[in-house]
Amino acid sequence: MNVTRAVSSRYSVRSFTKKPVDNKLIKKLLLQASRSPSGGNLQPWKIYVINNKSMDSFLSFQEDWKGLEVPSYEIYPKNLKQPYKNSRYELGEEMYDLLGISRDDKEGRLKQVLKNFQFFGAPAAIFCFVDKQMGAPQWSDLGMFLQTFMLLARESGLGTCAQEAWSIKNTSVSKFVKSDKNEILFCGVAIGYENKKAVINKLKSKRRSPDQWLKFL
Repeated sequence: MNVTRAVSSRYSVRSFTKKPVDNKLIKKLLLQASRSPSGGNLQPWKIYVINNKSMDSFLSFQEDWKGLEVPSYEIYPKNLKQPYKNSRYELGEEMYDLLGISRDDKEGRLKQVLKNFQFFGAPAAIFCFVDKQMGAPQWSDLGMFLQTFMLLARESGLGTCAQEAWSIKNTSVSKFVKSDKNEILFCGVAIGYENKKAVINKLKSKRRSPDQWLKFL
């Protein structure tokens, strides 16, 4: 698979099979992804892998979570303006329509949201942290690392789903992985083999026309 095909065929997988993912493969992909560019070669990412027994332990550990936690950051800006607000709204509506969950079905929508915290059934995952000292440029570097990793995973036949939703469980996740107190959780990434029979995996997010964001001078 070439880069073009990996980019065009990558999407957020939200239903996985139980087929296990070898830790050796995950390590290989992460090492390859570490060739991603970063300003000053800071390589600001810190990655924790959960798989096999550690995944089972983590899912069991979640059962003791109670109450709300302080998010590690705001996932979306307050008073999100157009066209960003509309893009976010349309994706959500397309997903629920595909699943047959009506706008009035609050319980059904909540159940779907909570699947985030089960990694959508993926057998493996990573948690991505960054030092609290780092600023926007380094968070951008982490984003490039993640994109590289997800494209390499696609090349290897794996599906992924980057999940910023985990940022609202920063305290609990940090406790489980025993992260350094100076690290902050950016996101989790579900990793596994896509369930090709799942309806939700037919969801392909749209992209805005280049006329809205591209300008040649």
